[in-house]
Amino acid sequence: MSAERPSLPPVRLNSEAELARDALAAPLFVRAVRLARWAGPDTRVGAGGELVEAQLPAAAEHLGLPADEDGAAYASEAWRLAVDTGLLDVTDPEEGADDEGADGEPEGTVTTGENLALLTGGSPQDVLSIWLDGLDAVHADATAPVLDDFADLVGEDGSIDFDALDWDPEAEAEFLDGVLGNLYLLTLADNGAGEGPVPLPALAASMIVPDDMGEPTDDILEQVSEAMMRLDDQFRLLEPIGIVEYHPVDEALLVEEGEAADASAAGADDEDVTRYGMVKLTPLGLYGIRARMLEAGVDAPAVGDLAGKGADALLDGIAHYPESAARAEVKLWLAEYGEGAVSAAAELLAAARGADEGGPLRRLHCQQALALAGPSAEPAVRAVLGDPELGGLARVWLAERGAADVPAPPEDMIFWLAIDTIAAQLDADGELDELQGLIEGLSAQHSGFFDEVWRVDHPATADVLEAMGRLHSDKKAAKEARKAAFKARSRAGG
Repeated sequence: MSAERPSLPPVRLNSEAELARDALAAPLFVRAVRLARWAGPDTRVGAGGELVEAQLPAAAEHLGLPADEDGAAYASEAWRLAVDTGLLDVTDPEEGADDEGADGEPEGTVTTGENLALLTGGSPQDVLSIWLDGLDAVHADATAPVLDDFADLVGEDGSIDFDALDWDPEAEAEFLDGVLGNLYLLTLADNGAGEGPVPLPALAASMIVPDDMGEPTDDILEQVSEAMMRLDDQFRLLEPIGIVEYHPVDEALLVEEGEAADASAAGADDEDVTRYGMVKLTPLGLYGIRARMLEAGVDAPAVGDLAGKGADALLDGIAHYPESAARAEVKLWLAEYGEGAVSAAAELLAAARGADEGGPLRRLHCQQALALAGPSAEPAVRAVLGDPELGGLARVWLAERGAADVPAPPEDMIFWLAIDTIAAQLDADGELDELQGLIEGLSAQHSGFFDEVWRVDHPATADVLEAMGRLHSDKKAAKEARKAAFKARSRAGG
């Protein structure tokens, strides 16, 4: 059975040291750390752990923020992050305690959290773990309900009518995670070439417009516009934690609070699509979103995941990787062996054997991996010259390096290798033109190819011949391939 395809392409992440530096430089995280170091025994906090209102001006001043509502809001946000990430520990007031503030409300106490010391004395993994807690907290803030008039939600008895919010926390979180997942995919598009910012309307539309819809309806366009405005608010909150670079929606486009101009105006014909918002995942964002997806059970591989694992895990793991990612993964895997290229090559060749459905693709990637192992792998390659499954690829490897004394392959090995090579390319879903060229090139190398190849004892013989019958541009050769496929199925009893 061929290797199961991962649900996402592999991502190339920066080193943990680089990512930790990025995390420590994220503006919101910087402010949270500064407040954690500023806080002392006299710092007053409310029963819920929040910094009391009277302390906000001093906190804002310490952060170099203006002494206004915005400065107080930024200081309050940074304080909450410091508490949420364990940089500060807040103890709630005990029931019946006398520790009340000037307004008569009970106050808690604050002490330095254990995580604060880890930011300077811990490992990059420690820093990233703390930062991920911060990302979770900011994500929760970003999906919280927008309260236009909180007073309308408070009843006469002081209780809050949550039903009136019309807010589904799971649906909100799922929507934002879906948007971030799409942004992650777009960033990895074209083997990682999708490095430019993505228009906000395109992200909103990716979650709302059905794939099979032609011209979007007015209702769909209105939903996209509403989603854009919600995402604009959310990305403004997410940018300070360091996961995105965000160019917000031009406020001149707002028709009235909470609404945007017709989203269709942000189409490809608009000369300045940036006015509708542009967003780009940072390297830290790739790391953070992948971590969230892994926690949710999504298969989100990263280059380097297979280093240190067995050759069987390597060849299965890179089965459907893009070529550049596969090469990078193999290089990291080989680096684990240092000077032991012979041992690495022997392990790769042993893992490449097998008559299962995934065998041909494993052997193709084994051959490509051996090309990166270098000439010192030659003893291991020569050791399999007589192997019916590996002897063909061994001869190809040696011939490509101009090695001497390479024995000529027996005829049945030539045909077997041809079937195995085409089967691997069919499983790899390569470019049609390249596959067609391979098929026509291999069949032309031997006169009477189709008269002989149907006898090859390979589990993919009939399937390969049927594919050759479909793809060969020469009608006569295509017909011969289909006849050979019928003979192969009859021979196998299928």
